[in-house]
Amino acid sequence: MKEKIVVDTLDKKQTISPDIYGHFSEHLGRCIYGGFWVGKDSKIPNVNGYNKAVVQAFKDIGIPNLRWPGGCFADEYHWKDGIGPYDKRKRMINTNWGGVIEDNSFGTHEFMGLCEELGCKPYICGNVGSGSVQEMDEWIEYITFDGESPMARLRAENGHKNAWKLDYFGVGNENWGCGGNMRAEFYADNYRRYQTFVRQYGKDKIFKIAGGANGDDYNWTDVLMQSAGNMMDGISMHYYTFEDSWANKHPATGFGKQGWYRIMKNAFHIDEIIRRHDEVMNKHDPQKRVALVVDEWGNWFSCEPGTNPGFLYQQNSVCDAVVAAVHLNIFNNHSDRVRIANLAQAVNVLQSPVLTEGDKIVLTPTWHVFHAFKGHQGATLLGTSFAAQSAISHDDEAGKDIVIPGLSVSASEREEGGKTSYLVTVANPDVDKSKTVEISLAGLKGRIEKAAGTIVNGDKMDTINTFDKSDAVTEKTLAVKVLDGESVEIELPAHSVAAVTITA
Repeated sequence: MKEKIVVDTLDKKQTISPDIYGHFSEHLGRCIYGGFWVGKDSKIPNVNGYNKAVVQAFKDIGIPNLRWPGGCFADEYHWKDGIGPYDKRKRMINTNWGGVIEDNSFGTHEFMGLCEELGCKPYICGNVGSGSVQEMDEWIEYITFDGESPMARLRAENGHKNAWKLDYFGVGNENWGCGGNMRAEFYADNYRRYQTFVRQYGKDKIFKIAGGANGDDYNWTDVLMQSAGNMMDGISMHYYTFEDSWANKHPATGFGKQGWYRIMKNAFHIDEIIRRHDEVMNKHDPQKRVALVVDEWGNWFSCEPGTNPGFLYQQNSVCDAVVAAVHLNIFNNHSDRVRIANLAQAVNVLQSPVLTEGDKIVLTPTWHVFHAFKGHQGATLLGTSFAAQSAISHDDEAGKDIVIPGLSVSASEREEGGKTSYLVTVANPDVDKSKTVEISLAGLKGRIEKAAGTIVNGDKMDTINTFDKSDAVTEKTLAVKVLDGESVEIELPAHSVAAVTITA
């Protein structure tokens, strides 16, 4: 039996913001230290202290923006601790993550320099939980003011005469939890106050992001939009995928078939969560001026045995690849409202595209999905529909079937050299069944010239790449059969992700 996907080439929607494909770097475990930052005196090949291989890995997937310094760390981070000579910077305990020494050798200058090396936009998250309005005001001045002022002079004294361009600024993080345990009404008033001092110096506008909801807390979104929607450019939302729950995490590998389907069901659930937040936002902002910013998302498993539990180091398998594809397809399809997203986290933490060990580096299955989906960045979303059998597994513990969609799909088009190319990305979340999938491009009128594809999958549903075997899961060539001028066919293995490019 064939599964069928229809891409309506006449149903041209909005541009898919490249910033949906953003990443997140927190002072957590080995994300910054030992991940992006190895120091200028390190024997590990580096450019100005940045791990050369890690930087290249993110450039290769076209990283559009990077969020920093947290996360929970952001709301106890005082930016002046991380500027000036290294030997004068404050040493302290990272009380959020692992109880290790934070020497502040990676601060504002190092982060902005990293974004320059990556060629991406900086997204800084400010301290509302334990920081003052003055502190936030002076940080914005230090980064962006190009004139005569105390903070501009201090920046110059620390080696950077000219101001930087700051694209995105988050006013607090998870202020319903680790950022202060605030009620929505209290945070809304704090947001109104703090954002006043996120000033625009010069012509470059800072995109202001309010600290939004934990998953399905639609009341939080409603209160913020009603109280301060006219003072924000975006509102964040965090959603992590668990096999069970935050309080009962399972290992990243070794799960059974039922575990796979629980994970996939929770991954697909973000579609409903985005839709319902959008409905709330539409009451206050029907023009969709305010973006929904999903700036923390991804699989959250228990940490690997023998590692610091506060470092959140976990493995990354075929399961993560499929979950990443499901999320990115959903973000694409909601890109009228979702215009920024950040996978948690970039290196060595949670669902990371890159893992490091000294001078060694591994590109995880998640990295390969981001590489396969890169062509959607800045392209025009197209309407899609599909007919596919649902994937089903019986959950013995719950005593009922787990039913998930049989496919996950999104499609886009772009003009290149007088030709139109179409990118169709498809995930098969069925853990057992391969699928023959016919992709029809409605409205194309027999103009397919050529088609090519890639596939990301592994022998097992939890196959991983390791430092000894880094190519167990990679992006490989996928055969694409052109059926006629409007349709192609692929064989989609179980637990796999495909990217098909069609030229007309």
